[in-house]
Amino acid sequence: MTAGTAFLVTWPGGGALAAGGGRAGQDTADAPAGDPRPAARATAGSLVPDRTLPSSSPVVGGPGVQVTLPHLLAIASKRVPERTLLKIAKLKHVQKVVVADGGAVHVSGSALRLLAVDPATFRSWTPKRVADHPEVWSALARGELVADAATIKRLGMVLGAEYQIDRGPRLRVAASASLGLPGVDGLVSQDLGRRLGFPSGVVVLVHGDPGKVSDTAVKRLLGKDAQVVRVGQAAVAPRATATPRQVLVGRPGSYLDLYQRAATVCPGLSWTVLAAIGQVESSHGRNNGPSSAGALGPMQFMPATWKAYGVDGDGDGEADIWSPYDAVPSAANYLCANGAGAGGDKLRKAVWFYNHSWDYVNKVLSLADAYARAYAS
Repeated sequence: MTAGTAFLVTWPGGGALAAGGGRAGQDTADAPAGDPRPAARATAGSLVPDRTLPSSSPVVGGPGVQVTLPHLLAIASKRVPERTLLKIAKLKHVQKVVVADGGAVHVSGSALRLLAVDPATFRSWTPKRVADHPEVWSALARGELVADAATIKRLGMVLGAEYQIDRGPRLRVAASASLGLPGVDGLVSQDLGRRLGFPSGVVVLVHGDPGKVSDTAVKRLLGKDAQVVRVGQAAVAPRATATPRQVLVGRPGSYLDLYQRAATVCPGLSWTVLAAIGQVESSHGRNNGPSSAGALGPMQFMPATWKAYGVDGDGDGEADIWSPYDAVPSAANYLCANGAGAGGDKLRKAVWFYNHSWDYVNKVLSLADAYARAYAS
């Protein structure tokens, strides 16, 4: 994959756009650095426990999508004719072919290599976690940028912030996802790609039998100037052994069970506090953000806090800020680090660290008491 990333460095039509780097999201300026913020201020009605909690199933992302991941990524020097795409589709071991627009812009001196896609046709070509991530596709529909997770980390970009493209619009980084495409820094909509002047139909993705689709044959059809690289499993050698993974909470079938299991991460912490925070922050995963301050996921973590306290709750090998199975035990972990397990004033202070507002503390703990009464055995 490293070789592939280095290989895919030339994008057709990528203008040398020097940047003026502007960032929006000024409402985060007075927020304590690294602290999760609520998605919305709780109303008086939210002090009533959610009646659907016992049976409500935690959901990661959105509706299920049947994915067919690419095994080859190719970039041509000019638009790929329909007849060439048909020839690629007829190659041995090839099952599906899709074409997209692509180009490069510069932000603060750093190049961003972007695919401009039609979500309706491209969604099934992304990893399952991306395909099921509703904010990715909402962001594209709104004409915003979806940045690759590695690009966010490499360039220090801020979710929710806007960046000025030289001789172009300001782009809001509305979502982040691990796209798994070497050399691709993010996604924009096809319409936005046209506004940015991206060449049409120059990026080709090929799905087929892993390891058997001939990159040489695809390159021959696209021409000598085309760049072709293997993607995903086709580019990674299998690991010799698997490391056993710790499972903190697993994947319980209801939010009630999830909060109860996650509370064991912090001895002394009542599950009702987690349930109260989950209701105030996202209505138990119904509104996962990003918030105006850039908080993400069902427990509304700021990315910097997640980096320090996020845990892999279900043992799938990834601490996913969008997954309730990871976010809820991570909230318990964060509260525990601030003394929540001791109860009393230390619990109040720990909830204050979650959101620096005593009104917020009073709402959460009042709602936690209401949960304790409603679910008393």
